[in-house]
Amino acid sequence: MDQISAENAFDSVEFAENPEPRVPCVLILDTSTSMHGPRIAELNKGLETYRDELLADTLAAKRVEVAIVTFGGRVTRLVEFATALDFNPPKLNVIGGTPMGEAIQVALDMIEERKASYRENGIAYYRPWAFLITDGEPNDHWKPIIQRVHKGEQEKAFCFFAVGVEGANMKVLDEISVRKSLWLQGTKFRELFSWLSNSQQAVSRSSPGDEVPLEDPTSGPSGWAQI
Repeated sequence: MDQISAENAFDSVEFAENPEPRVPCVLILDTSTSMHGPRIAELNKGLETYRDELLADTLAAKRVEVAIVTFGGRVTRLVEFATALDFNPPKLNVIGGTPMGEAIQVALDMIEERKASYRENGIAYYRPWAFLITDGEPNDHWKPIIQRVHKGEQEKAFCFFAVGVEGANMKVLDEISVRKSLWLQGTKFRELFSWLSNSQQAVSRSSPGDEVPLEDPTSGPSGWAQI
């Protein structure tokens, strides 16, 4: 008799109970010491806004999956992929330096693992999102990640977004990201996560493979970014 791992068994149960197609998103969050004070406090509030707004949309609540990788001193797979129904925003604390390159590698590995799990269980999925937020620059061996991000974008394996908080090295972010990196206005984390929630709600109402135009985050009363 074939045997399956405990992890695969849990996945099978999860997908049997909720066979909706998935919108996977991994948040890659800077928790180094430079994020102390109002920044980490507003980032924590932003995560709660993100969860609450996804939960308010019954379809998105079942389709959007969130995971979190943090990098502060070391890289941590803090939250594994979970739908909004099961997503409990952690309280982030700051510590240490900025191993950004490793964090992105880990996040992209998580996306590949999750896609394999979807395929094994016959679950349709939308193009995954990898969403980086940082106020610094990498202090690890980060250059190899550029090729992986660009190749993944070219093959439509995922969408990679980079947001810089004041102090971020935008030149580095622009090297990593195919898309133009965005500056966060002040500490508008809640506006950022509201935009992220609204964008993924729109995606979740489409069919996998459809191109969904996103609201411009640099304009209007709800704008939170600048170029």
